[in-house]
Amino acid sequence: MSRWLRIAASVALIAGIFVFALPKVADFSEVWTQMREMTWLELVTLAAISFWNIVTYWFVMMAALPGSNVWQTMKVNQASTAVANTLPGGGAIAVGVTYAMYHEYGFDRAQISLSVLVTGIWNNFVKLGMPVVALGLLALQGGASRSLVVGAAAGVIVLIAAVGLFATVLVSEAAARRVGNGLGHVWAAARRVFRKESQASVADATVRFRKDAIQLVGSRGIALTGATLVSHLSLYLVLLLALRHVGVSEEAASWIEVLAAFSFLRLVSALPITPGGLGVVELGLTAGLVAAGAPRAETVAAVLVYRALTYLLPIPFGMAAYLKWRKGSAARRERLAAMGTPVAPAGPGTPR
Repeated sequence: MSRWLRIAASVALIAGIFVFALPKVADFSEVWTQMREMTWLELVTLAAISFWNIVTYWFVMMAALPGSNVWQTMKVNQASTAVANTLPGGGAIAVGVTYAMYHEYGFDRAQISLSVLVTGIWNNFVKLGMPVVALGLLALQGGASRSLVVGAAAGVIVLIAAVGLFATVLVSEAAARRVGNGLGHVWAAARRVFRKESQASVADATVRFRKDAIQLVGSRGIALTGATLVSHLSLYLVLLLALRHVGVSEEAASWIEVLAAFSFLRLVSALPITPGGLGVVELGLTAGLVAAGAPRAETVAAVLVYRALTYLLPIPFGMAAYLKWRKGSAARRERLAAMGTPVAPAGPGTPR
């Protein structure tokens, strides 16, 4: 029942934002007029940067999983993104999809786990760091408000704690085990809340992660960091270009103010309130940009165009990628069985 209540709450929140909140910011007829005034050249450039934004994350995933290729990564990334954008709690389900698809490509659980964890850590480092950079740039312009300072200060504290924790794990096996024991107590307490028994040792898993992470970061750290930064900045560029194409000028909302709004909303959208942050991102970005001085109708139009390209567009691509993966699933499973690799039996959500 609680699951259905969460779904109902999500749907109610999304409906409230699009039916009541956003129309109070700008009349949707005016918003539609702003969208229709974009030229074909503007639409083409937006489509090009949106496609580039999608592609950039494939390089992040390949850097974190040695041996993977573009074709495999494209299908895994697009399918898992489609799941995350459409299902309540889709982020967790998307991780399961990632495991299943990569496993059929011949990668073992340890390789996939390391890839998922490291990309998650690097993404969170960038998400925590971007608001700090944006605040610094705003401060140089004299436009840093008190709320932004407080938010950035909180981001700095969390970032320092996260980097410190990661560094501690890498220092030594003993330090990694101590961190793992601490995380294990938290994990056990969380499982007790849901009346589930603790299973694997978190301390042992942390020690294994340390060993594998040192090897991966040593050989792929620069590529992983560069690809992650490019991926986040590409997403920001989609928003900035959408704003400029619908008529929000640099004077109305500077690129630094757009970066600040984008960065802080990336932190908020990390919370699984709605699938893919639907509604929450639209309202938060609009509020932040309008507060910075951007015109209302143009801002809502740009935000909706941005979300159509970065939230809606990957869904059909992801469905097509998943169907393509399913088509070759039987042959891959046969190859794995011939190699002696354990293959999980097909279930309701597993290709047969």
